[in-house]
Amino acid sequence: MPIRQLSETMINRIAAGEVVERPASVVKELVENALDAGATRIEIVTAGGGLGLVRVIDDGTGIGSGELTMAVARHCTSKLSNDIHDIRSLGFRGEALPSIGSVARLTIRSRIDGAEAGAEITVVAGRVTETRPAAANRGTMVEVRDLFFATPARLKFMKSERAEAAAITDVVRRTAIAFPAVRFTLAGSDRTPLELPAVEPTPEGRLARIAQVMGAEFPANSLAVDAGREGVHLAGHVSIPSFTRANALQQYAYVNGRPIRDRLIAGALRGAYADVLARDRHPASVLFFSLDPELVDVNVHPAKADVRFRDPGLVRGLMVGTIREALASSGVRAATTDASAMVSAFRPGAFSYGRNGPANGHRGFDAAFRAFTTGGFDPGRSPHRPLGAFGEPGQTAFDAGPLASADQRAAQDLPDETLLDADLGAARAQVHRNYIVAQTRDSLIIVDQHAAHERLVYEALKEALHARPVAAQMLLIPEVVDLPADDADRLVAHAATLQRFGLAIERFGPGAVAVRETPAMLGETNVQQLVRDLADEIADNDTTDTLKMRLDRIASTMACHGSIRSGRILKADEMNALLRQMESTPGSATCNHGRPTYIELKLADIERLFGRR
Repeated sequence: MPIRQLSETMINRIAAGEVVERPASVVKELVENALDAGATRIEIVTAGGGLGLVRVIDDGTGIGSGELTMAVARHCTSKLSNDIHDIRSLGFRGEALPSIGSVARLTIRSRIDGAEAGAEITVVAGRVTETRPAAANRGTMVEVRDLFFATPARLKFMKSERAEAAAITDVVRRTAIAFPAVRFTLAGSDRTPLELPAVEPTPEGRLARIAQVMGAEFPANSLAVDAGREGVHLAGHVSIPSFTRANALQQYAYVNGRPIRDRLIAGALRGAYADVLARDRHPASVLFFSLDPELVDVNVHPAKADVRFRDPGLVRGLMVGTIREALASSGVRAATTDASAMVSAFRPGAFSYGRNGPANGHRGFDAAFRAFTTGGFDPGRSPHRPLGAFGEPGQTAFDAGPLASADQRAAQDLPDETLLDADLGAARAQVHRNYIVAQTRDSLIIVDQHAAHERLVYEALKEALHARPVAAQMLLIPEVVDLPADDADRLVAHAATLQRFGLAIERFGPGAVAVRETPAMLGETNVQQLVRDLADEIADNDTTDTLKMRLDRIASTMACHGSIRSGRILKADEMNALLRQMESTPGSATCNHGRPTYIELKLADIERLFGRR
């Protein structure tokens, strides 16, 4: 087949395959255009999950009637200077509008300041109409109908209307976080309306906008981060370890105000929380990176969601170090949602009763309920009987005889009342030989003694492990690992760091390394796999965290077996000592496996349970 020049329509449809993947892509491009135009109010309307209709109205500077024709032509933009490395706007490629117009019915109506009337232009499947006068307010209205009608094969790859509408909502929320001074509204026949009022562009206002998007509970369960290094500044908020999500959807990252999805940032976030979260849980975060545009390439993909940093190791190191420092300096904090869940469990109606008993999912409770309803009331069989040691047989241990008078009680020795001002308060009792009940001035705290001590032992082991070089065991016969030359070069470049962790390697020809020592803690290990994993990680992130994480996992296992076991009775001094250690140990709100070590119940919540409020 001879070489021929593709038509402009075909070129635009090919470009649309990358720029316009789904209706959410259309919304993203149009909203970014509105923001670049200085809009303070943006209204989005959709129908049919965005496939039937997407309409974006803004109050920005608008487009002059003489420029509308250029606005729908490829590679025409007002946002890019002659320097491709100096990009300070969200859009810059000049591809979005012509790409959308090539696969849908596109209408643009706009009016600039000082113009007597607006102007309108239409593009249908790549065919551009003449510009005509139209009534319009200041700003721009872009309407996209029948998306992909010109390329019906693409419609087969779309998800349900509900899924596409949800993707649009996510785009609007993600963008709104970076622009708190802009009012966003999202409505349509296919969705519940969403309104995000404008707030002051201050740290407090930005946190208020984050709460609008991520929920009112996020600010109370988050930590502020703010640090810089070598021209890269990082700010934002990350969740405390006890406040987690089942997926990574509430992780937002921005580079110079641009919403991005970057594998490097996602990996660094996992690394920062490596030993404080369960493997199936994810932190919530909002992170803003500010740096010179020349230090980051945003022209990696037409969708502009991917970026490439000039120094990825710097960005990763800044991020991991800043977040870990914030977690370490935050003290001991429990998620407020833990207390809410606990209060909900005690509220009347928390257990629903149907034909077959309570529908609460607990078989033991269900069996007790059936026994109660079929055999009459028996305190010993009642599902509402006191728990554990507070049942009739165990109550004698708590029987102190006749109550003392007020004067006698005042004379009794009580724990140091100053402990009530501590974060975890004063220990009052041990329940079921595993749970420490403590009291502060305004709350009740329940501590899992095994989980808490496990974290304390783990942190002590890590400190001892990383305070000095890791003990190494010499291999009787050095093991040679064949690798690509590039991987071998990277490993040798990090040989000094690996040596500190007990792994001694040296170059062995052009495409191999020889391993002479391995960390003693690892015992017998698969040296070949370990070295290859390290080579892959260095290639991706320029770090050697894989080896450190393996050593930390061993320390975690040792801590689990070396901590206070469930069932051990503790004296009051021992309980208070454990609480004080928790207060001074980073990450002690969760154990090594990511489970909470304590729950705090505010006095106000307790009073509500008893109808006092």
